[in-house]
Amino acid sequence: MKTMLNYTLLGILAFIPVVVILEIVLFVKDRLSDLFQFVYGYSDNYLITFLLFAVSFAMITYVGHRVSSGRFSIIAAFESLIERIPLLSTIYRVTKKLVNMIAGHELQEPREVVYVEYPKEGIWVPAYVTNKTDDRYVLFVPTSPNPTSGFAVIVHESKVIKSEMSIEQVTSFIISVGADFEKVAEIDKLPK
Repeated sequence: MKTMLNYTLLGILAFIPVVVILEIVLFVKDRLSDLFQFVYGYSDNYLITFLLFAVSFAMITYVGHRVSSGRFSIIAAFESLIERIPLLSTIYRVTKKLVNMIAGHELQEPREVVYVEYPKEGIWVPAYVTNKTDDRYVLFVPTSPNPTSGFAVIVHESKVIKSEMSIEQVTSFIISVGADFEKVAEIDKLPK
């Protein structure tokens, strides 16, 4: 009976990644279907609906191109308006910095990954370097399995060990709860 329950539990765990992916696909499909029905409800013509989607896609692509080259005045005007509203300006500024950090835009230094002892000595965790001032590192220590939650800490540079992992590799390591660890050789570099 115990063996059968173990096999059942392993079978359930094997299906979790498949179910998560299916849920994401179904969610995106439902949102696109809702959007299509919303647009099609106004015109009742497939050609007009297709043209609206094509024009929307072209406009979004154009905005992305202009923003990447730093020449889009509508976004700059929106930002200057948001900066005047106290609470929204803070939320917008922080969100923009996080997006830029993850996307790799507007950073003076390349993104780094380091190991830091956290939450106590002898326990090493990977962390994203979000900022550096003199000999201090500002780190974001992500938590498993959701790398967007975690802790921000400030440590002296002598307390970190640089890693060769990329942001993507660390994110995969965190999401997989350590199962996907490409730089196993780095474990030997960590003090005991």
